[in-house]
Amino acid sequence: MKKHSARVAPLSACNSPVLTLTKVEGDERSRDSPAPAEVQAQAGMEAGGRGSRCCWTCSVTQFKKFFWGVVVVLGVCSSWSGSTQLAKLTFKKFDAPFTLTWFATNWNFLFFPLYYIGHVFKSAEKQSPQQRYRECCRFFGDNGLTLKAFFTKAAPFGVLWTLTNYLYLHAIKKINTTDVSVLFCCNKAFVFLLSWIVLRDRFMGVRIVAAILAIAGIVMMTYADGFHSYSVIGIALVVGSASMSAMYKVLFKLLLGSAKFGEAALFLSVLAVFNILFVTCIPVILYFTKVEYWSSFDAIPWGSICGFSVLLLTFNILLNFGIAITYPTLISLGIVLSVPVNAVVDHYRSDIVFNSVRVIAIVIIGLGFLLLLLPEEWDEYLIKLLTRLKVRKKEEVPEGNGDIVSGLQNKSRRTRPSMSSFTH
Repeated sequence: MKKHSARVAPLSACNSPVLTLTKVEGDERSRDSPAPAEVQAQAGMEAGGRGSRCCWTCSVTQFKKFFWGVVVVLGVCSSWSGSTQLAKLTFKKFDAPFTLTWFATNWNFLFFPLYYIGHVFKSAEKQSPQQRYRECCRFFGDNGLTLKAFFTKAAPFGVLWTLTNYLYLHAIKKINTTDVSVLFCCNKAFVFLLSWIVLRDRFMGVRIVAAILAIAGIVMMTYADGFHSYSVIGIALVVGSASMSAMYKVLFKLLLGSAKFGEAALFLSVLAVFNILFVTCIPVILYFTKVEYWSSFDAIPWGSICGFSVLLLTFNILLNFGIAITYPTLISLGIVLSVPVNAVVDHYRSDIVFNSVRVIAIVIIGLGFLLLLLPEEWDEYLIKLLTRLKVRKKEEVPEGNGDIVSGLQNKSRRTRPSMSSFTH
């Protein structure tokens, strides 16, 4: 039996959703294609019935994808906005953003066990955990996950992952969650700029416009609060977090290329191992130097911390592996929809003042984000649509003229006999 496994291209520049590690490639279509015997059986069917059945199958498949897309969008939106709001509440009792980052990153270790559980239930050819682990380790090289591969292909991304989350959480302490969530949407524009420069991706004018809109939105967001120090620092932290995330994505694409779902899950679990082995010392140092200090372990709000970690883990699972059941663009919309959710919560808690400058900045950044979701061939699709519309108009005009001409001819035929009798 031939194996079919969906390959994923971690962070394939701008075609992937924001923050996602995965993108499905080619092999998915081969599973849906009919076998040769089925093709021969279908050859004897009538063309009309075959066409209607094909259209019905396509419509059902698309409906399922759209349905699951709505579910995933709601999951991404709720988990992302929920983790942001819960982090804001946690800092009121536990002012330790780096320790929270370290604790939440350790939960990444669950990626590969959760993937293996899904593999046992879904795969026809079941493998033992050791066999699956060894097969996924090939992603790091022919020799597997060696010490050299760990430090060269995992450690740099562990550092970028930690910086991305720490800067994001630290920014939540400085400014409101609405500004943080909308500014982090600029991550998509940074990914495009870096991939255009580093990966030599295709130049697209609409994405340059989107990047300009993102930068303009950042400037306007800074101006919204009058350039106060706490506001400027918070905005700088969010922009730094978005930049680290974009660098993580483009560097992954440059150095590691593509991976299967199991390999991506193993990679994220390896980041948790790196976090435990090499980052644990930093929260300890911050505790004893009283930079991030808490009186006793009983005072730590474990419920809020664990809830934040679960929501963040859920967000990353949906974002990285949700494309197995729906469209990547729909998943990206979940991140944009988290902005109005955070805005409603901030307005209810009176943590934000929606002046005209802030509203315009939010709209500009959101518009830039949506422009970056356009496919690379969007201009070709637009030209084809306009061409079809023009052809339809041209076809309608001659038909209308033909009706007028035929009417005139009928009138002339009716009037000719009367004119001849009059002359005679």
